[in-house]
Amino acid sequence: MDPQVFALAQWARRHAPVAVLTGAGVSTASGIPDYRDADGQWKRSAPIKHQAFMGSAAVRQRYWARSMAGWPVFTAAQPNAAHRALAALQRQRVVGPIITQNVDRLHQRAGSSQVLDLHGRLDRVICMRCGAYQDRDTMQAWLEERNPGWRTWTEQVAPDGDADIDDADFAAFRVPPCPRCGGVLKPDVVFYGGMLAPAVRQDAEQRVVRAGALLIVGSSIMIGSAHRLVRVALAQQRPVAAINRGHTRVDGLLALKLDGDCAPLLQALAGQLQPATSTQP
Repeated sequence: MDPQVFALAQWARRHAPVAVLTGAGVSTASGIPDYRDADGQWKRSAPIKHQAFMGSAAVRQRYWARSMAGWPVFTAAQPNAAHRALAALQRQRVVGPIITQNVDRLHQRAGSSQVLDLHGRLDRVICMRCGAYQDRDTMQAWLEERNPGWRTWTEQVAPDGDADIDDADFAAFRVPPCPRCGGVLKPDVVFYGGMLAPAVRQDAEQRVVRAGALLIVGSSIMIGSAHRLVRVALAQQRPVAAINRGHTRVDGLLALKLDGDCAPLLQALAGQLQPATSTQP
């Protein structure tokens, strides 16, 4: 028996239901790469910035061309053992709400409930003028129709669901406007440098406050919205633990930390807790 897993199981049982804050490390085993290395540094160029996307048609052309190429790979991703273990821990009533920084909806597909998509969802597109939503698959069809012959498949998917295509001329790539008002269409996600909607921020904070503790899984907590939730937890005297490979921004504040891959550690945690919770109604 791994003593660290045993200690985390005891911690989780003592503070259940535990709120969980997940990051990109949860989805890497599904084929969706993460942003940072074990030291918390960018593995690639920083992700697209909100201001750049909204302020430049050329940036939007580049983004949507890369997104059109990466979308088939991104949407084919399946929940992995980490997602399934968290769903199992919810059924065991050890884990309560899941707040995810990921935009892939894999927690929901794995069977988890009470999931808050902190940074939005990539399977939906929003008009920045009128607020109308479009399904991302519909956007894909529009992009392919307007850009025949453009490469639509790549194995080099990036964390935001776009693709690493740097050797192309994006100037002729055609991006459709909102069919309702002609406004700018944007993935319904919070780009780097963007702001959370106040209602989403308040919802996330309340989920942390109502839980007995906060467990970080697969996140270095470098993004301000995630770091704020850790501060909220600590301010309300909710202990914080983490499962993550490498450094996190809040290492010195953690009650407990397991350094390693999310999936096997979460599976071990779910297995450790199963006997104590299997008889619950």
